[in-house]
Amino acid sequence: MTRPIFSGGTLLLLATCFLEAAAQQAEPVRVTKDAKAQKIDVFVGEQLFTSFLYPDSLEKPVLYPLRAANGTVVTRSFPLAPRPGDPTDHPHHIGTWFNFENVNGLDFWNNSYAIPKEKKANYGWIKTDRIVSTSSGPTGTLAYHANWTNQQNEVLLQETTRFEFSGTGRARTIDRVTTLKADRDVTFTDAKDGLLGLRLAHELQIPSTQDQQFTDSKGIVTTVKAGTDHVANGNYLTSAGKRGNDAWSTRGAWCKVYGKMGADSVTVAILDYPQNPNYPTFWHARGYGLFAANPLGEKVFTDGKSAKNLQLKKGESVTFRYRILIDEGDKTLSTQQLNEAAAAFAKKSLAAVK
Repeated sequence: MTRPIFSGGTLLLLATCFLEAAAQQAEPVRVTKDAKAQKIDVFVGEQLFTSFLYPDSLEKPVLYPLRAANGTVVTRSFPLAPRPGDPTDHPHHIGTWFNFENVNGLDFWNNSYAIPKEKKANYGWIKTDRIVSTSSGPTGTLAYHANWTNQQNEVLLQETTRFEFSGTGRARTIDRVTTLKADRDVTFTDAKDGLLGLRLAHELQIPSTQDQQFTDSKGIVTTVKAGTDHVANGNYLTSAGKRGNDAWSTRGAWCKVYGKMGADSVTVAILDYPQNPNYPTFWHARGYGLFAANPLGEKVFTDGKSAKNLQLKKGESVTFRYRILIDEGDKTLSTQQLNEAAAAFAKKSLAAVK
């Protein structure tokens, strides 16, 4: 019998194609609960992807940390498990979260352990009161119910969120559907700090040689120190072609941050959904590592040319849908790949959560 003869180049090509195919194959997702610790772990294959943390000691529930397929942590570790070199500004930036700066005058975004007790009355809490469901399989799911409250535990909004987790040998995906139902008349007053937020690892920050100062709605000034260790090497790109710090305050169907982490190129992208309010969203994407989609900050982002105040009467609801993509490999996700991902996400049926 005659055996086929392959050249070294052909063998390399075949091996590369095999590895690429394996990298695109979906891996099983396992969701495990630890009710005592108020934590739910999400595994893709054998790798821990992220954990949902909802203890009352936190002012909001979070996914923390987020990891790429190779285990690289792509979110900042401070303040829960700080690593050497972590920036320590904005202690309310934990993993990825969902809240807003001004709901009936209460600031849900900036609340953290750093707020003095005498000023806490100006801040809101998001308290998870029950895990609705979890499931494991080709896609893992997690649904929870939480209340957006003032300091007297009076409920402004009821939140129901459903996550869908999936992954392959090189990618991770989170689909988030959040429905907010008003327990009383509620106004989301146009503000820059919202809505879906994520704090990036130090490596994915944009390099900076100057300190920066940012003031929140209560007049508190936070200084972000310039990097001196040359670790930061990130950059932003939006679907509209805005790059770097120019991404901030602009609109787009998606935005990605990308940079080297170890030997790999890591991409973290957020995709907006066409049925979301005020689509396409504004990007509250800061070079120091805050990466957020905020459709309700129009007044700030347009320099006062227009505003977007979302009002809900008691019993009314609003739903927001987003996708987070994390990819690692030899190069960043291309514009074409992200346009295709956004088009696929737009076609996905994502009903409001009840």
